[in-house]
Amino acid sequence: MYKFVIYQTLPRLFGNYNSTNVHNGSIEENGCGKFNHFTAKALSEIKSLGITHIWYTGVIEHATQTDYTTFRIEKDHPAVVKGKAGSAYAIKDYYDVDPDLADHVEDRMKEFEDLIKRTHEAGMKVIIDFVPNHVARQYHSDAKPANVVDLGENDHSNWAFSPLNNFYYLPNQAFSPQFDIQGYKEFPAKVTGNDQFTAYPTKNDWYETVKLNYGVNYVEGHQKQFDPIPDTWFKMRDILLFWASKQIDGFRCDMAEMVPVEFWGWAISQVKAQYPAIIFIAEVYHPAEYRNYICNGKFDYLYDKVGMYEMLRNITSRDYPAREITNSWQSLGGIESQMLNFMENHDEQRIGSGFFCGNGLYAQTAMIVAATLTQAPVMIYFGQELGEQGMDSEGFSGIDGRTSIFDYWGVKSIQDWANGGKFDGKNLSPEQKELRGFYQKLLNITLTEKAITDGLMYDLEFANFDNPRFNTHRQYAYFRKYKDEILLFVLNFDDKYLDTEVRLPYEVFQFFKLKEGQNYKVTNLLQETDKFPLFTLSSNEPFRAYMPPWKGLILKLTRM
Repeated sequence: MYKFVIYQTLPRLFGNYNSTNVHNGSIEENGCGKFNHFTAKALSEIKSLGITHIWYTGVIEHATQTDYTTFRIEKDHPAVVKGKAGSAYAIKDYYDVDPDLADHVEDRMKEFEDLIKRTHEAGMKVIIDFVPNHVARQYHSDAKPANVVDLGENDHSNWAFSPLNNFYYLPNQAFSPQFDIQGYKEFPAKVTGNDQFTAYPTKNDWYETVKLNYGVNYVEGHQKQFDPIPDTWFKMRDILLFWASKQIDGFRCDMAEMVPVEFWGWAISQVKAQYPAIIFIAEVYHPAEYRNYICNGKFDYLYDKVGMYEMLRNITSRDYPAREITNSWQSLGGIESQMLNFMENHDEQRIGSGFFCGNGLYAQTAMIVAATLTQAPVMIYFGQELGEQGMDSEGFSGIDGRTSIFDYWGVKSIQDWANGGKFDGKNLSPEQKELRGFYQKLLNITLTEKAITDGLMYDLEFANFDNPRFNTHRQYAYFRKYKDEILLFVLNFDDKYLDTEVRLPYEVFQFFKLKEGQNYKVTNLLQETDKFPLFTLSSNEPFRAYMPPWKGLILKLTRM
């Protein structure tokens, strides 16, 4: 395990500089970002934030309402495509890339391979999505290798379940969702992606997708028929190996817990036998399954949404007590370094939206915790560093505080930063420049300070419960230490200025083998112009700090 920082971005939106987008607009009306918009300059600026990995979201070809039949790509029925652009998670061809993202559609794979090469040359690694649970309703691979049998090609559609089938079927029933599908025909109906074993899904279901069959008989008591190995296992393993051969560095596995853990342990082991450095990140939301997917599923990292993300969001925007952070990390019981921390991604509402904080600056304290509390990797979502609000009504996606994954659109904060491809930030507001500067400092500190990347953590919250000068509802503090390197974190989750004192218990001296009474020079790594007097590290002498609202101190203690 090692510390790294992911920058998640949608190429479709990142490089779209069209500022005259229309609601529910086509690709001709609204434009579309391309692989080639990630120029050497753009990649250099992303890396300067402290980024080690870029997660390119929406790379693999997915269903769309845009017509590419000229390029021998079958057209999708618009009734089973969400939005004009389509969802990046309704995969149409596992062996191809999204034609939207190519300057020259016929050279789309070469353009993606060139992007991988440019990213590596810029000193960063590449992560892409692997979407294992479901595919587009009209899945069909035009680009599969000659020896590959397509998903569902040899299925017996009159069988509701068989480990020989790639899909689940509803025999003698037509696909009849509870809304107008405008002439789309499917008989027999396939089971919908979010485990809806009905021919009548609603608009709130993943009706544009069908669920893949890994040998679990949901029809008859969830029986697992894994011997012999189901056909889908081989097909999906081969897809992983296909993309791994492109020299990518990792997979973020969508809704991994909807796929049996036995498949993951089998497939990941085989991929890593050929590509030992490749990493697998699982989207898993049930804490009771965390160790199962790490130990038996062989995942390197899991999302920490239901724990750390939700707790930090609640503290920041819903007045939860900051001391609950302690419960979040302790509940992981030793696997906290294998959890991916974040404050934004494509599924979650933007910090700057009216549904979250209303201003990206208010989550600086939470972001410090996400990035530095443990040795876990951390992720940011493109535009997060600029306070993107995500409050547009793009088309299929309404005003929901999220950046659409369904529509052709431009992200204004990214457009302002990019300035037509110059990436000079000249069009950013002072507030945006301040926020980007914060992220740049924080993320680089996260990577360069050994106390964060390799050190131990000591939570100071318990030692300050009865401290009248420390409010555990609004404040949080902890130590990180590696050899002689010591960092003290003091965080203010309040909207008011804070004059506080942090007690250092005798136990922290025992834990870190520190000497009482030693004098230290104090430097705030986030604001090195701050001046602090010499500090005597002692269990009898608290550390005093004066802090602005929603700010944090990362204090480096250098022994004198």
